[in-house]
Amino acid sequence: MCGFIGVYGPEGVDVAPEVYEGLLAIQHRGQDAAGITTFTDKFHVKKGFGLVREVFNERNMARLRGNLAVGHVRYPTVGSGHGDDAQPFHLTLPVGVAMAHNGNVTNFQDLVAEHFAKNGTRLNSSCDLEVILMVFANALADRLRPGGRVTPEDVFAAVKTVFERVRGAYSVVATLPDVGLVAFRDPYGIKPITFGEKETPEGTWYACASESVVLDVTGYQKTIDLGPGEVLLLTPEREIHRRKVTEKPHRPCIFELVYFARPDSMLDGISVYKTRSRFGEALADQWLASGAPTPDVVIPIPDSSRDAALALARRLDLPYREGLVKNRYIGRTFIMPDQGTRRDSVRRKLNAIPLEFRDKRVLLVDDSIVRGNTARRIVQMAREAGAKEVYLGVTSPPLVSPCPYGIDMATKTEFVATGRTTAEIAQVLEADYLLYLDREAMNAAARAGNPCIENFCNACFTGEYPTGDITPEVLAQIEGERNNAQRVFTFADRAVSDGPQGGAPENAEPRFEPVR
Repeated sequence: MCGFIGVYGPEGVDVAPEVYEGLLAIQHRGQDAAGITTFTDKFHVKKGFGLVREVFNERNMARLRGNLAVGHVRYPTVGSGHGDDAQPFHLTLPVGVAMAHNGNVTNFQDLVAEHFAKNGTRLNSSCDLEVILMVFANALADRLRPGGRVTPEDVFAAVKTVFERVRGAYSVVATLPDVGLVAFRDPYGIKPITFGEKETPEGTWYACASESVVLDVTGYQKTIDLGPGEVLLLTPEREIHRRKVTEKPHRPCIFELVYFARPDSMLDGISVYKTRSRFGEALADQWLASGAPTPDVVIPIPDSSRDAALALARRLDLPYREGLVKNRYIGRTFIMPDQGTRRDSVRRKLNAIPLEFRDKRVLLVDDSIVRGNTARRIVQMAREAGAKEVYLGVTSPPLVSPCPYGIDMATKTEFVATGRTTAEIAQVLEADYLLYLDREAMNAAARAGNPCIENFCNACFTGEYPTGDITPEVLAQIEGERNNAQRVFTFADRAVSDGPQGGAPENAEPRFEPVR
């Protein structure tokens, strides 16, 4: 899961500062690397390891000139984790394109072996975006006559070729000099993408992003949520061309609403905040119906469960307390690159307020439980803080299947829920009681935000993959790619050269300690 923003500003305006602000708004989607590519008479690139504020400084921002740009924050699911995998990517031949994406290509290795290596093409990275870029650029070049100009029909045809050859879940933004800004969404619409515009004294600005909050914080009015299999082209004449080039059922990822998206985002017309509140209300109703024990207090496990916990407490007429304090300078443990780092970071990330736990029956609310290591440690913290009993309420069902679409969850053998009943999971987590939100109740709460969406992708809860091409062999291959990506970075790894201004900040510290 990554984040991106593409901006097409008025003539004569440098849009890189706007892209930078947008990347800060979606830093939660990726903390491994960041990059910006702009265009004047040539592409200008800066990307590197680390957070947005670590990668960019006044010196390298000053040379990111131009009114056409794309930016990206990376969370690695496949690839070596090397700096070569940092996005955006760009080509100058056969056509000039800069591109970024959110998602995962499930037939990445097949494309590399069957369509590139055999004809002599070699990739510069192990990032799956590069195959999308190559397929798109080659399909576009195949349609061009010498001296011809790229038309909207050419763009639509090239994206259709991508959909035919590249499987998986992905939303993409691309900038093409003299052609415009291109955005498209995978045939099932699993990954979100939104488009907006704003008026300024300089003229009209246009942007597309992987979450609407990016548009909000940079002053855009959201105008379009791209549909499944839809392509959008914004030309230099500021004409918007749209076309749906495939016909597949819409299956947006429900885990975006459960965990990944910011609560102030809108996804396919659905408020993330309102949905999480409905999750909490549904869990409260289920808590009452199940005959669960009555807690003295409701405490969220910050941050993404806070809205649900507050709604649940109100529904149950129970006190809501902020009993766990989060260190906001520690990244999201779910998306840390290896289990050792996740485990070691829990205590650094959260600290309990004993007054809110002492001698109380505490209901901890979380959005999901994957491996169970973090949840078990938090239950232990609650007990150490003096809790009499510790209950867990989870606003999603048990996770039982890996996600091949861009969320680095786990293998089937790593899920705490694999092969266990709810009572057995509670025992593993050392909780006195555990309740998961029913899957149908979760989906109903999400659909309430937009009844036009009939079904969501629930693959991580059911093992039923909407694209219909995920086999045990594909899952094993993706798992192998992710294991290769989960390496430990040293200081030298963090520097991504892009000329004299490249590299890590002066006196930068390594992000991760060596794992023994």
